[in-house]
Amino acid sequence: MNWNQALQDYKTYLKIERGLSSNSISNYGLDLQKLMDYLSEHDIPESPIQIDQETVQQFIYDVAKTVNPRSQARIISGLKGFFNYLVFEDYRPDNPMDLIETPKIGRKLPDTLSVDEINVLILAIDLSKPEGERNRAILETLYGCGLRVSELVNLKLSDLYFDEDFIKVTGKGNKQRFVPISDINQKYINIYRYEVRVHLPIQKEHEDFVFLNRRGKQLTRAMIFTIIKRLAEDVGLKKSISPHTFRHSFATHLLENGADLRAIQQMLGHESITTTEVYMHVNRKHLAKVLNEFHPRK
Repeated sequence: MNWNQALQDYKTYLKIERGLSSNSISNYGLDLQKLMDYLSEHDIPESPIQIDQETVQQFIYDVAKTVNPRSQARIISGLKGFFNYLVFEDYRPDNPMDLIETPKIGRKLPDTLSVDEINVLILAIDLSKPEGERNRAILETLYGCGLRVSELVNLKLSDLYFDEDFIKVTGKGNKQRFVPISDINQKYINIYRYEVRVHLPIQKEHEDFVFLNRRGKQLTRAMIFTIIKRLAEDVGLKKSISPHTFRHSFATHLLENGADLRAIQQMLGHESITTTEVYMHVNRKHLAKVLNEFHPRK
């Protein structure tokens, strides 16, 4: 087995067996490609079956010189997954990454926007242009439902259950969940849907996607990033924001207003409650207020 064949087989495994998204598969492939490039640059002939702990350890040492601990930890995690796959498929008896330690990194707290900042961004949208109604509906949905950008661009008309006040969201690993959607959010989607979208030259195989570009095709992740970046520049917002910032803000504002952490976990589609618990650390002032209001010895 050579490296290129191993990489292709691994990607197929991640897609079919693990059900990962194309973005996740691409990231895993990039981690493995870094190791392959290292072996090529240093004329190391070891195959995926032969490579040992000493070689991968030296690779990690070299990586540590050029990337931050967080990126280093991601690469180590990605390679551990690859070699676990080889062990699982009986290509090799052991994982050469088993004794390699992941660097200690602090949990990065998510960036958030205030309610006022979100209102300013939405009010800055130029509604005189056809894409204005679409962009308003996009921001309202990112913030109102806490969606990942991939979940937003893949949202379909057949996923809208407005009579029940829910939308069906397809998240990581093609796992589906139902997320509540407010009346105001439904209103802006319907304005875009019935006053703008119906006039687009919708292309074949794109008929069911909610958010489309001017050519009638599904919007890309990159376009959502561009829309938000331009809005931030227009209002002079100094924060570096992305579609994920609206998801973080959704969770933080729910928590600040007394929402149950388990409910937030379900709406965000987090497998583990520990992932959602990061929001407990975002606003310490809020936690102090809760303590002062509810503790018997205040």
